[in-house]
Parts: sequence; C-alpha cells; structure tokens
Amino acid sequence: MPDVVVKENGKQRTLIMQKSQVLFWEKGYAETSMKDIANECGFRPANIYNFFESKEEILFSILKEEMEEIVNPIRYLEKEDGDPLQQLRLLIETHVKITLGEKRASKLLFDTELRNLSPERRKVILDLRDEYNCIGYTILKRGIEKGLFRKVDEKITLNLIASMIVRTRLWFSPEEWMTIDDLIEFIFQFALKGLS
Repeated sequence: MPDVVVKENGKQRTLIMQKSQVLFWEKGYAETSMKDIANECGFRPANIYNFFESKEEILFSILKEEMEEIVNPIRYLEKEDGDPLQQLRLLIETHVKITLGEKRASKLLFDTELRNLSPERRKVILDLRDEYNCIGYTILKRGIEKGLFRKVDEKITLNLIASMIVRTRLWFSPEEWMTIDDLIEFIFQFALKGLS
C-alpha cells in the first residue's frame, strides 16, 4: 500500500511541475499564483502545499530536474578517455532530446526566472550548469589533444553549441521538415565543420 501512495504522490508532483512550467512560461513566474497552479491541476490551492512548500520550490524542482536529466547521462564522459567525436555527439544528442522533450519551456525558464531562486537554490542549478560545461570543455580539449579538432577556445565553442541547441526550442517542429535525429546530426556536423 505505501508504494501506491508514493506513486500517486509522484504523479501529482509531476503534474504540478508540468502545469507550473507552462504557466511560468506563459504568464511569468511573478504573475503566476499558487491558485493558478492549483486550478490548472484541478486541486484546491491548499493541496499544492502537500507537495511543495512554496512556488519557489516548484520552480527550483523544474530547473533542477531538467539540468540533472542533461548532466546525469553524460557525467561519466569527463573521466572516460574515449573517442571525442562520439562523446561530442552524445553530449549534443542528450542536450537536444531534453531540450525538445516534454519540458520544452523549462530551459527558457532557466534564462528568465533563475533570479527568482534563493541564493542557495540558484547555486545548486548553477553548479549543475558548471558541471555540464566542464564535461563539454573536457571533450573539446581531448579532441584538440588527439588532433581531431583544431585549437579553439573551449568555452566559446561550447557556449555556441549549447546556444544552438537551446534556440531550437523556439523554432523546431518535427512535423515540418526534419526529425529530432536529423537535427542532432545536423548540429553535430555543423559543430564538426567549425572544429575541423
């Protein structure tokens, strides 16, 4: 019986985060009330507090979950001396799939609403971003050392690649003219041209 309760609580937490993410993006964090979130979820406002202590905790949970979904699958690449080409492709693939997944608006929240977190919570998110950057810098340095990439500034290069990926949220539609896999391959080949 406790497992059923945990699963149900998990579903309700997820629902709250999903609905909040859309509201934060459409209305803005400051303009979204707990009542708005509760209405979207079909709850009474007091019920939200069974899952989150505050609106800030909801925003923090959304941003933290997405950053973890990007970083966790590629974390091992920083220490694994493998093929930098495959590693760069995996970094791009992971980032694109999360960026264009069901939480499509949350990375944009990262850019616009991070300031609404307390310093402690903001640090958690920024530490995850820094970890992503370190993984990317390591892959690029490894490629330079192995003669696969020309000498470039790793920070600028990774920022350009990540910016390309993040901007796809604004324009990409898989029904139009390419699939997500096509897009991943395009970004990878585009990055390689700049690194060759």
